[in-house]
Amino acid sequence: MKDKVLFRFWTITDYEEEEQFLTEQHRAGWKLRRYILPGFYIFDRCMPQEVSYRLDFDQAGYGEKAEYLQLYRDYGWEYLFDVNCFSYFRKPAEREGEDMEIFSDNKSRLDMVQRIFKRRMIPLMVVFLCCVMPQLVIQTEMSVTRDFLSAKVLAGIFIVLFIMYVCLLIHCGIGIRRLKRQYGNL
Repeated sequence: MKDKVLFRFWTITDYEEEEQFLTEQHRAGWKLRRYILPGFYIFDRCMPQEVSYRLDFDQAGYGEKAEYLQLYRDYGWEYLFDVNCFSYFRKPAEREGEDMEIFSDNKSRLDMVQRIFKRRMIPLMVVFLCCVMPQLVIQTEMSVTRDFLSAKVLAGIFIVLFIMYVCLLIHCGIGIRRLKRQYGNL
């Protein structure tokens, strides 16, 4: 087998689990080649080795990407690609005791969590409150007052969307709260 494709769903607050998953795959002889949304991983067969994977959430501003990537290269990190505003990096664990973290302290980690909240959670809540909720009410009302199959189908779709959004918001909210506690509220 030359390559392997896996599907795995993760959310923005599960990035540490994502790093661990990729590290374990490399340890088992599968090097990440590509990631395709909504969760398809393409791995190449490689020699099993200790390699750390790290993700950073879109820290570079427009026009600053080259300097951002150079900073990581200077510390031995290989840049792989960006997906959904996360930059993927990997680094072989060559020496015992070598620092395998991309963040120097918990404040840097907490700053990333704040960026995730501002750029992902707030827009997600706005879409939920301004689009999904009003359409749920409209479509549910139409399915009750009109006897059209299409109205019932649309109401069903928006009920499913509502449930998915609520579950996602709860999961991500708990994850952000956990990360803030883990890295220490400032």
